Amino acid sequence: MISNEQTPDVLVPFAGIDDGPAARPGPRIWPLVKPVFDRLFALAVLVCIAPVLIAIAIKLDSPGPVLFRQHRFGRHRRIIPVTKFRTMRHDLTDHGGRQQALRGDARVTRLGAVLRRTCLDELPQFWDVLAGRLSVVGPRPHPLKMEVEGIPAELAIANYHARHEVRPGITGLVQVRGNSGPVETIAKGRDRIAHDIEYARRQSLWLDLRIIARTFHVLLVQRSNY
Repeated sequence: MISNEQTPDVLVPFAGIDDGPAARPGPRIWPLVKPVFDRLFALAVLVCIAPVLIAIAIKLDSPGPVLFRQHRFGRHRRIIPVTKFRTMRHDLTDHGGRQQALRGDARVTRLGAVLRRTCLDELPQFWDVLAGRLSVVGPRPHPLKMEVEGIPAELAIANYHARHEVRPGITGLVQVRGNSGPVETIAKGRDRIAHDIEYARRQSLWLDLRIIARTFHVLLVQRSNY
């Protein structure tokens, strides 16, 4: 059941992201400047949105801690802690990430469903950006024990760890191209990895800005997270 199919080098263009200067590989200086941009952007978000109000709401909604921390793959496969607002019942939490969240998942609390739908559960990850573990834009970090069709993702999907050549991010090409959500099949996993590898190859300030702008549009229009 393990696929040996190689990740394609060329993807079908998506309107709004693939045209213009972003289609060219970014200058080599951007990976050096990117951490400064990430921290400034994260600080601005945390100042503009008051996380403490969300924390109080979580505490009132269900028993358990406000924050949920899970170990995930970071850059160069380094294991990093990633922080989220807790959206599931504390007694049913899957710290290993083997079971992906699905639509109508009984583990998700009432407030958690709202936070996931609006992606506000990801807000604490801007603290991870300030700590240098994440970028604002990059491949989403996957749980260490995530499975696809009952197989560990790193074994099921060809070129899986190529996505870890860059620092993982809060949003990325996958999110703005409508491919977010659970990875139910190996084919969908291969498609995700192809987008992640494309970002690693093309990363630039211009591309990051366009992905951030597109992310706000997706959040306001689609709100499709489970």
